[in-house]
Amino acid sequence: MLRLSRRGAAALLAGSGLAGLLPRAAFAQASYPNQPIRLIVPFSAGTSDTIARLVGQGMSKALGQPVVVENRAGAGGNIGSEACARATPDGYTFCLGTISSHAINPSIYPSLPYNVQKDFAPITQLAAQPNALAVTNNFPARSIPELIAYLKAKPGETSFATSGVGTSVHLAGSLFAQMTGTTIEHIPYRGSGQVTTALLTGEVPMAFDNLSSVLPFHKEGKLRILGVTSKERNAAAPEIPAIADSVPGFESLSWHGFFAPAAVPPAIIARLHQEAVAALKAPQVATRLSELGITAVGSTPDDFRSFVAAETTRWGEVARKAQIRIE
Repeated sequence: MLRLSRRGAAALLAGSGLAGLLPRAAFAQASYPNQPIRLIVPFSAGTSDTIARLVGQGMSKALGQPVVVENRAGAGGNIGSEACARATPDGYTFCLGTISSHAINPSIYPSLPYNVQKDFAPITQLAAQPNALAVTNNFPARSIPELIAYLKAKPGETSFATSGVGTSVHLAGSLFAQMTGTTIEHIPYRGSGQVTTALLTGEVPMAFDNLSSVLPFHKEGKLRILGVTSKERNAAAPEIPAIADSVPGFESLSWHGFFAPAAVPPAIIARLHQEAVAALKAPQVATRLSELGITAVGSTPDDFRSFVAAETTRWGEVARKAQIRIE
């Protein structure tokens, strides 16, 4: 009996004029990928871009096609995320999503141009990173318990800086205030670099920021990190306590993951998932992420979908209590 490979069968059918009877998607998936793939990052340079490029480079080698990063920043990640949701669902466009773009924004933007649950096919959660509560060197509180006591003694007199309204670090600060019964004024800046500068110059007394952004300055003795927002200490800075040690149950992780347009075929989602997870496990990627205090995850698409839904509910409640809305 003659046995033909999928490629051979396709060639035979094409030559006999019967190819038109088979779905085009079958041929497209069999040869996927046969052209460069676009990876939309809805933010400019920073942690999100670094993670996307590290994993994307590893995927390029395995897929045999370039994974080209396209930065489309703006509106808290909404512009790039919308572009991803509206892209042709052929597997040649996918995007990086974060806690901001895919869990917080649905609650703080009254007219979000995409639906996180309906417009995207989750691929995998790539990584999670704690935020950090940092203060100036001359700030009187030198621990989380001392900080809470200080804030309660002087309600509303202390401010905290973040990289913007509605960001994960803004919500981390709001959650901290809610769980400790304190009042802290929020001062938003345009980015993490400006937050660090404001802290180093004493323009603000404290800030919530990604651990990777402030850790180098902590190690150089230019500012002090009082606590990390993971439930446990971070391997990149084991000397820094977790805020949860003093505020039981407190946790605020910035996370990143890959999403594709909702109608991308499951077989292509599976391939992208496979190569993304493999790239995460590559020694050079794992080492670099660890140096930044970032934990690689590599969840399944179904697990990632459930995780995003739970995060959306959780941070929506925090945002509502803090009355955070962006009109």
